[in-house]
Amino acid sequence: MHIVVCIKQVPATTQVQIDAKTGTLKREGIESIINPFDEYAIEEGIRLKERTGGKCTLLTMGPPQAQTALREALSRGCDDAVLLSDRAFAGADTWATAYALSSAIRMMPDVRLIICGKQASDGDTAQVGPSIAEMLDIPHVAYVCKVTDVQPATMRVERMLEDGVDVLEMQLPALITVVKEINTPRMPSLRGMLAAKKKEIPVWTRETVAADEQKLGLKGSPTQVMRTFSPPPRPGGERITGADAAECAAKLVAKLSAAGLV
Repeated sequence: MHIVVCIKQVPATTQVQIDAKTGTLKREGIESIINPFDEYAIEEGIRLKERTGGKCTLLTMGPPQAQTALREALSRGCDDAVLLSDRAFAGADTWATAYALSSAIRMMPDVRLIICGKQASDGDTAQVGPSIAEMLDIPHVAYVCKVTDVQPATMRVERMLEDGVDVLEMQLPALITVVKEINTPRMPSLRGMLAAKKKEIPVWTRETVAADEQKLGLKGSPTQVMRTFSPPPRPGGERITGADAAECAAKLVAKLSAAGLV
């Protein structure tokens, strides 16, 4: 089974700054890490590879420094990695990002399963994974907390809900997005780190994946950030006191009546 794990390099700080002109994240001078939810996607890809005797390929879209994230993931046990990097991809929203990634996946042989983290910590949209599946016209399940069975043509998973789990079976190829409850990510081994350091990581451009330039980057994004701002602080509340609950309730009703709310 050929498994593709899509990961993203994100800022390692909560002090995220936005470019006022483009509405995109400022990444210069900010330490980057693997998106936390993608850590679980990487681990699940490795576990399924070990269970099925298949191959696990990493895929990310970003600037050249995103190779750092790929090498870290390779050190944990993934087999190969591909960096999708081109100025044409810059400023992409979730739709344009999914289009670029799905174009790259189409170039990979015999992909049976795609795994993504639930969402990225910098955007928090949870849209890219399902969008990739829709563009590839394959089944997908989000919020997967357990993979219970994998067969050559089907797989069975558990999807986390607020009040329990769904047990779902789907045809392969397919895509899943995973939550942190699915596993505990492993630490890289010394041998893995040495092998990852020497690993050749191909860089694919727009031409490599035969993507339509009009659907890429900022100009190919249906949505754009017009402005960003911090919400104003909420005013403090008013505390109602009284001798007992009945008096407090009477005061509250009087205030609501005065405001025309009751």
